[in-house]
Order: sequence, then structure tokens, then C-alpha cells
Amino acid sequence: MAITVQYVVTHKGVEKLVTTDKKEADQYDKMLDAADNLAEYIQAKGIKLDDEMTEELTIMLAKNKDKIGKIFKGATAQSVLEEESADVVALKA
Repeated sequence: MAITVQYVVTHKGVEKLVTTDKKEADQYDKMLDAADNLAEYIQAKGIKLDDEMTEELTIMLAKNKDKIGKIFKGATAQSVLEEESADVVALKA
């Protein structure tokens, strides 16, 4: 019989990720923490979004922080999207 260690990441009582890789679980948990912090910031600034939209937006922002950082540094959204597409094509090759 084999024993497998699994790491389960939950967020607000919902199972979000199950993995055997501790580093992956830690990174995902950190991303969810960043998303929560973004949601708190957005709400504190008085922007009204429903909970589902807030969660979807902040998770997307947290998952793409490096790409969004490039946009803040002056890259166009189009160039970042093209870079993403090139990465996907390279992965498939």
C-alpha cells in the first residue's frame, strides 16, 4: 500500500486546489491571500462590485501580477496578450 500526501488549499470554506506539491500549494495560497488583499483595497476605495465579480477580478489580477506589472511599466495590453499567445504556442511545440 502506498501513502500519498496531499495538500488541500481552501478559500472561504471552498476547496480550490488539491496537489501533492507543497510548493504549488503554498504559491496558490499566497495568490489567494493577495486576491483577498486586493478585494479589501478595492472595497475600501468605494468601488461597488458583487462578491462573485470581486473574487473573479482579484484572482485574475493576482494570478497575472507579473503581466499587469508590465502594463504599469508602459507595455501595451496588446503586447502582453501577444506575449501570452507566444508562450502558449511555445508550450504546445
